[in-house]
Amino acid sequence: MENSTVIVKSFGKILPKEKMNTRSPYPHQISAMKNLDLINTNKQYSTLVVLPTGGGKTYTASVWLLKNAINKQKKILWIAHRKTLLDQAVESFQQYAYKDFIPNISSFQYRVISGDAEHDKTINIEKSDDLLVVSKDSIGRNLKNIDRWLEDEEEVFLIIDEAHHSTAKTYRKVIDYIKEKVPYVKLIGLTATPFRTNDNEKGLLSRIYKDGVELGDVVNNDIGIAYNISLKELISKNILSKPIFESYYTDESYGRSLGIKGLESIQNLDMLPEDIQKEMAQSAARNQLIVKTYKENQKNYGQTIVFAVNIVHAIQLITLFKKEGINAAYIVSNIKDIVTGVTVSSKDNEKNLEDYRSGKIKVLVNVNILTEGVDLPQTKTVFLARPTVSTILMTQMIGRALRGTKAGGTDLAYIVSFIDNWNEHIAWVNPDSLFIGENEFVDNVAERVQHELRLIAISKIEEFAAILDNSVDTSKLEQIDFIKRVPIGMYSFSYIDENGMESSYQIMIYDSTKKAYEEFINALPEVFSAFSCEDEYPSQSILEEMEAQCRDTFFLGDMIPNYEKKDVIRLLKYYAQYESAPKFYLFDDIDRDKLDLGKIAKYIYEEDMGISKKTEYINSLWDEAQDPILRNFFGKKLYFKSQLEMEIMKLTDEDLFLKENNVEYGARPLEDLTLHKLGKVNPDLEKKIRAEVFEKSKDKEGYYTCAVCTKKAKNRIYFQIDHIVPMNKGGKTKIENLQVLCRKCNGTKSDIEVI
Repeated sequence: MENSTVIVKSFGKILPKEKMNTRSPYPHQISAMKNLDLINTNKQYSTLVVLPTGGGKTYTASVWLLKNAINKQKKILWIAHRKTLLDQAVESFQQYAYKDFIPNISSFQYRVISGDAEHDKTINIEKSDDLLVVSKDSIGRNLKNIDRWLEDEEEVFLIIDEAHHSTAKTYRKVIDYIKEKVPYVKLIGLTATPFRTNDNEKGLLSRIYKDGVELGDVVNNDIGIAYNISLKELISKNILSKPIFESYYTDESYGRSLGIKGLESIQNLDMLPEDIQKEMAQSAARNQLIVKTYKENQKNYGQTIVFAVNIVHAIQLITLFKKEGINAAYIVSNIKDIVTGVTVSSKDNEKNLEDYRSGKIKVLVNVNILTEGVDLPQTKTVFLARPTVSTILMTQMIGRALRGTKAGGTDLAYIVSFIDNWNEHIAWVNPDSLFIGENEFVDNVAERVQHELRLIAISKIEEFAAILDNSVDTSKLEQIDFIKRVPIGMYSFSYIDENGMESSYQIMIYDSTKKAYEEFINALPEVFSAFSCEDEYPSQSILEEMEAQCRDTFFLGDMIPNYEKKDVIRLLKYYAQYESAPKFYLFDDIDRDKLDLGKIAKYIYEEDMGISKKTEYINSLWDEAQDPILRNFFGKKLYFKSQLEMEIMKLTDEDLFLKENNVEYGARPLEDLTLHKLGKVNPDLEKKIRAEVFEKSKDKEGYYTCAVCTKKAKNRIYFQIDHIVPMNKGGKTKIENLQVLCRKCNGTKSDIEVI
């Protein structure tokens, strides 16, 4: 075995391609490169290049760097947070390493580093490496391993991919470290979405990216920007297609008993457990809905790529497509499937791709490949028949259809989602969410409303399904006016977890929760101060403790709809990473009166409609072509009709929600319950008691005071309420037996109670 070696792709030497480059950059990419040329006349700088999804950020940056860094023997450190982005960057440098870009060198050395088994480690970095493509966490944990690489360097190019995340603690630490080691750092951030954040985070971005080029009318909030072009502008120039989002709701439910391993597989690896893959792949109704949807809209959809769950799913789908007379094929990795025994080679894939390019194949079903690097500009539609928690994968999937007419593609792109009911609150990426903050790409208010309603609709599926499920107690929710169940806005944000997965969330805010969330958001700095939490990734136990304290401080009283514990934890994770609050989006374009089922029910009741007339009227509301607000909000007619019937029954049957009770239960005084248990019975009373106990602890200056150590603070987040005489010694939950203690004193008591 002496001198035995194995070929790996994680590092190596890139030689200039002798043939000439045949790809011509688009005008906006040329402009971006020219602006980078201007800013590159400075010895050091920090700037952003802003290109929307589909605008070619990686191509633009890699070609410019080949000419201006590699060709001049300057070192590049390229940082991203996910394996896919790292591989994409390396492939771009390899693909465009033409001799006319790098005439002054005979080769250059690259190394790609992350925690993935296919990549290298920081310990193996060599002084001779010219291009390091490194994951955020690998470099953040091993900064000293680049000391030798940076030694004696006067100048280095530092590239942050997905730079809207560069306000995170690890990124800031890496940037500061490199600036300490190298006299002249040329920092370039690449992003599609720098302005979706609130003012605090924009302030952090402006402290990182300080240098820009005059951009005419563009308002950049003092952030240094070398180049910026909007999605709307690329659409108007026909470089990108205008995305049209459609959603179809299946009647399938999955994930009822995923278990911890299944959830971790989805959340950390974006992989569905095999049993659920099998269930989804073999769902006849779901597959028929996919094929029927295409067949009924074939003229609009044109050539379509379907992203499937697995190879079994692909086989099932193409069988159904062919049965309907639609020529379809699938492409997968070079594998032999153990279930079907089917072998698919790269040769088979190439033939199917060529047939798709020539138009022989109308529908191409894709399993786990075809994200970047395959050019299929004639694709007009993508069917998202597999869910994903990865914003990167979602961006790549929808990007397959975004090539505009100037790029050999189409003027419109249909993004069609097939949405199942999941009962485990998994944060699947909604493709609409990638365009939050990009509202300028829609042409009118009506389109903006549809965009917002689709975001809401997906968030409401579980609620509507739960009401139809007799095993779930939703009686409190059913009793309130329907209009109170219509959100008034949302917090939208994303963060990177410990596994490098970028997770995207939208938290719907209601009249009932608005004030509590505002107080919680404003107090986030003090929440973290109270827990002395400075970690970018707090442990789950700390997050649970913080959430419990926030519940007792902010989320008290009767809230229907109620706040969700998971949403508070996600907001805590976001703040831990960015030290900033997420942006709040108000749904001010939505005409809430049109969603008020109480008013619709009252009209039906007062008009005394018979069954036939009522059915006709309900159908007319749902089918209204000019204003599809109800369809966009409810998604499924079943949900709309069931919720409307419930509102009608409230008017016609006052005893609807009263259940006959033939049991006489015992009665326990409320003062015998802990505060938390009391709150489950009477949330408003718990809120009142807590307020009075805290008021009792205030001094003349308005400071709350710990009854033991006399610690003072003006925010309740530092304190907890405790029984003076413990309940197991006869103490009652009464104001005179309750006191305020700081968290430390309460935690060190010998008789700890959770109240």
